[in-house]
Order: sequence, then C-alpha cells, then structure tokens
Amino acid sequence: MSIHLMLIAGYLPRDVIDNPTEKLVLMKIADSADDENRLSRPGMHRLAAWAGVGENRVVTLITKLVKKGLVERVEVGRPGRTAVYRVFPLGVPQLPQTEELKERQAAAAAAPRNSRLARPNAVRSKPAPPARTYRDVEKRERKAAEESGLPQGNPPEGEGRVSPGKPSALPRGNPEPFPGETPSFLPPTSIPPTPPPPTADAEGEPVESEQAEAGSCPRHRRPAKNCRACGTSARAQRQAAEAARKKQEQQAEQDRFEALMQEGARRRAQADANREDVQNAQQEARAAAREGRERHGSNK
Repeated sequence: MSIHLMLIAGYLPRDVIDNPTEKLVLMKIADSADDENRLSRPGMHRLAAWAGVGENRVVTLITKLVKKGLVERVEVGRPGRTAVYRVFPLGVPQLPQTEELKERQAAAAAAPRNSRLARPNAVRSKPAPPARTYRDVEKRERKAAEESGLPQGNPPEGEGRVSPGKPSALPRGNPEPFPGETPSFLPPTSIPPTPPPPTADAEGEPVESEQAEAGSCPRHRRPAKNCRACGTSARAQRQAAEAARKKQEQQAEQDRFEALMQEGARRRAQADANREDVQNAQQEARAAAREGRERHGSNK
C-alpha cells in the first residue's frame, strides 16, 4: 500500500485525467502499489468495486491509462492469476503546492465552457450578481435603460423640465380645419332588417301536433333513418328484439310451470276422490310382484 502514490494520482490535473472514474481506477492501482518498485496487484474485483463500474469498463479505463503513460502492464491477467501493473513508469510527479492548486482553479474558472466555440482574445464580461432585494432589481433596470440611450423621464433641472401642478385649461374641441363639434361617421345607406324571433313552426322545428303524429322523437317531422327515439336505430332495434325474445321465453316458462302445477293438483284431487281404488291397485301390484319373485325362484 502506497499512500504517497495514491495522493499523487488524486491531485492530477484535468488535462491529464478525463473523468473521475478514470482517476478512481488510477488511485486504486496506486494504492495497491509498492513504494520501491511501484508494482501493483489490485485485482479486477477490487478495481470494479472501488470505481463503481463493471469489469468491462475497468478494462477500458486501464487501456486509456496505459495509452497516456500513467500505467504499464507488467503481466497480463489470466484465470487464477492477477494482473500486475507499474504505476508512473515514466517517472513519479511531485505533489502540487497550494499555490499551484489555486492557479489551476483560477485557470479553469476563466476558461470557456466550450473551447471549440470560444473566440480567441475575447474579453468575457463578469456575470451580474444575484438580486437580493427590490433595490437591486431597480438599480439593474435603471442601468440597462441608461445604456440603451432612451430618455428617462424629466431632466434634473432647467428649461426642459415640466413644471409641477395641474394644467390651467384643457384643450377646446378639434383644431382649426375641423368644426367645433365632435366628428362622426356617416350613417349607413341601408339598414338590414332585424330577424323575427324564432317560433314553434320555424324551419326545422316541428309543431306540437306534428310531434304527436311523428312519435316520441320531438326533433323530426317524420321518423329518421337512424334515431333511437324514433325506433329506427339498428342498435335500438336489436335491443328491442332481444328484450322481446327474453320476455317471450319468460312467459313460456311461466305458462309451462302453471300447467304442471294444475296437472299435479288435478291428479291429487283424483287420487283423493278414488282412494280405495288406489289402495286396491297398489295391493294388486304388490301381489303380482311377489308372485313373480316366487315363480322366478322355483325355476331356479
């Protein structure tokens, strides 16, 4: 473990390290390195956990570090064998001082956000401070108006300043070329007639008698081709036919049930009237059954 090499990797400037994830991978390799020979065996799993990315991304970042000369592959990793790296093979940089860090921050703040679109030798204006009160807003608006060159109210003092107070008199009518009265437009040559209010027998509105003759729909003089109120809608006709079929089936089922009840009542009444005949018939049926069983047993 080398804290010194890890600190050096952490203080590398932005023009050397592209993104924070690449710096994290370099710091882990430097943390696992030896101070004497700068050899490191961090392991793929620890590198991925340290940087918070996958193993494929770690391999890509290590390839970028090798291309920049910050890391050197001494032994390639294989199944069961950890790869070996050498940190800073071209030489170990020095730890930056505080003044150097301040210069880096000042240069980064002064640099344009997009270097490709930045104009050379352009003077960048200082951004306006945030407004804290309404006075700051008024001051900013006043400054912007002064820079625009527009007149700002009355001059301070002098002939051009309007005297305070109300005017002595209001202007009288129109100027000289016009008459004293207020001008007006000429009346129109023709006035369109005012339409009468709509009545019950207006076009498109049926009369009450016609509504009664047409049916239940108050909007049509005669039944329309597709209207639920008129009963000419295909959907309404299907619904009406289905309702009629269900009603017919219910009525037929009710009639059959009533017929069965009447037949049962008739048979019960007949049985009650001829109770002796029923008993004799039952005894004869039992005797015939007994005789049949005895005959069947003797045949065996």
